[in-house]
Formats: sequence, C-alpha cells, structure tokens
Amino acid sequence: MEQSLLVARQRFTLLLMTGLVALLAVSLAFGQWPDYAQLMATLDQPLSRLRWIIGDISEVAFYKHELPALGMLLGACLAHWAHVQGYRWQGFSICYGSGLWLWLFASSLLGLLLSHVLWGWMLASGTWQPTFVAFVSLPAAMVLLFGGGWRVSLTGALLGALLVTPASLLLVNYLCYPLQLPVVIGNVSGMALASVVAFVLCQRVPALVRGGLRPRLAKPASGKPDYGLVWILRRVLADFSEAPFFGNELASLGLLLGVMLAYALSPSAPAYGSQLLVPLIAGQALASLLGVLLWLRQWRERGWYPTYIPIVSIVPASVLTLGGSWQVVVSSAALGALFAPPLAVAISQRLPDYMHGYIGNVVSMAVCTMSIVPILGLVIGGAG
Repeated sequence: MEQSLLVARQRFTLLLMTGLVALLAVSLAFGQWPDYAQLMATLDQPLSRLRWIIGDISEVAFYKHELPALGMLLGACLAHWAHVQGYRWQGFSICYGSGLWLWLFASSLLGLLLSHVLWGWMLASGTWQPTFVAFVSLPAAMVLLFGGGWRVSLTGALLGALLVTPASLLLVNYLCYPLQLPVVIGNVSGMALASVVAFVLCQRVPALVRGGLRPRLAKPASGKPDYGLVWILRRVLADFSEAPFFGNELASLGLLLGVMLAYALSPSAPAYGSQLLVPLIAGQALASLLGVLLWLRQWRERGWYPTYIPIVSIVPASVLTLGGSWQVVVSSAALGALFAPPLAVAISQRLPDYMHGYIGNVVSMAVCTMSIVPILGLVIGGAG
C-alpha cells in the first residue's frame, strides 16, 4: 500500500512539474509581458484573470506575478521529490519533513480556486483585492496540524474560502482602504481571526478533520546542522518560501529566479508595477539575515524560529509605502527582525493545542506592520 502510494505521488509530482514547465514555455513564447496596470485593466479577460489567479501563489511575497509563482512550484516539486528519495541536496525538508506537501498544496490550491469562484467578483471594483489569502493560511495549517487525506484537505480548502478570504476582504476594504493602512494588516488579521474560528469549529466538530493521514514515506534528512555560515545563508534563502509553509531553498530559488525573470521582461509587471523589486528583495534578504543572526540561539534550541515574518509583512509594506531608499530598507529590515519573531513566538505559545501556531505569526505581522511603518514614516519623513 505504501509502495503504491509512493509511486502515485512520484507520478503526480512528475506530471505537475512537466505541466508547469510547459506553462512556463508557453508564457515565454509571448515575449514582453503586460505590466501590472494592464493586468488590472483587463481582468475581465480570461487570460488576465488566469494570470491573476496564478500570480496569487506568489502574492504573499508581494511579487504578484505568474513567473515567480510557477518557479516556486517547480522548486517545491523538485524539493518534494528529493525529500521522498532522501537526497542530501534537498535542503531543508519541505513542509518541515512532514511528507505532506502534496496534500498541503492540494488543499491550498483548492482553497484559492474556491475563493475565486466565491469572491472573484470583488475584482470588478478595479482595486486590488486579497484573493490570495487562502493559499497561505488555514488550508495548509490544517493539513500540518491534522494530517493529510481528502477529508482534512477539503475541509481546509472550504473553510479557507468561506472564512479566511471574506474576513480579509472585509478588513482590507472597510479598514485598510478608508484609513490608508498597509493592506497587509487586513490580509493577515483576516487570516488570524478566521483561523481561530475555524479551529474552534474543528475542535467542537472533530468529524471535520477525523482520520488525517500522516505519511512516513520520506527518508530522514541527513545530519545535524552546524549552524555555521553556509547554514545561515541556506536559512535566509529558505525563509523566502516559508509563508506558504514550504520553507525550502529550492522552492525559494524558483521563486526568486522567477521574479527576476519577470522583472527583466517587464520591470513594471511584478511587485504591483512599483519598480521597487530590487530594494524589496534586498530588504527581505537583509531582514531574514539579521533575524537569523539575532535569534540563532533560538534556532539552535527550538529547531525552528519565525525569522521569515518581516519578509512578507514589515519590509514590503514599508518599501511600497515609503519608497526604496536605503534608510527604509535597512530600518524596516532591522526593526522587523528584532521585534516580529519573538512577538510571534510569545503569542503562539499561548494558543491552545488544537490551533496551529501560525496564528501567532500572522498576528505578529499585523501588530508590527501597524507599529513600524508609521514610525518609519514619521522618522524618515522628518529626516527628509
């Protein structure tokens, strides 16, 4: 049974990788990409809507483009295959060595597609909407907490589309836009509030997640880390794909190569057409590096620490709001690395066992972004 399941997974992974390569080849054949403004203006057209949906997969890193999305998925497929085979070059085992990547991806993708079916009409407003949130929140967290299998995956996808996406839509449109707050605050606050409701529901109705599968097909990762320079650099790279619960260098490398290719083809296409991709990536890498160095002892003692948080919240919100000056890049990276990870851990440690700790991470994103971005605006604005 386990052998047949392993073969089926390998075939599915190979098929997915082949399909993604084909999509990438077709995309490259089009040559020059439309920029972000053109994408927004043509969302009523099927191709533009498809590009938006695929771009949602890389939205959490603030790249919003199909090439980094496809690149990350290609890297994740390769990382999953290498993990199943037990190859040393797999890097940090994808999805924390759980062996649940296929179930996690299936639940997240289905949650994303259902969100577009239910809430895609919101894009007719002509303003950006957080249609991506189900892909990087509750569905994946439920699979990691309760196990794989269709019951858990479908429950996670449904609750992600029915709870997380509308919660974020409400907060973005009725809090962030009116008050001119960074929209990431509404995104992650919606994830947190909806996830609390979903986990309480699952705790009271355990049939929703009963019988989750926890495969033990993957071979163990090699060796104990030495936490030296190479490990630190690998960890910084892996942090780029931590938000969708991948946490793997190959997935991150695909994400970054994809967004760089997108930028080379059309500088106004990724990162919402801001043309701030270079300072954005620089700030994200610096935030992770500072975080890993500051909290290296925590990495040693705990085995994992949320140093990725500034990458997908404080730094991009600061750069897109205040500009790409070195003061903004360095200050947002340093403050995010210093305050966000310990706050996340302090919150997560106080959650009940039936809730996934990612809730503490997204609450920390909201609190730190709400605090740090206005302070930087005052200080850097005053200095200017």
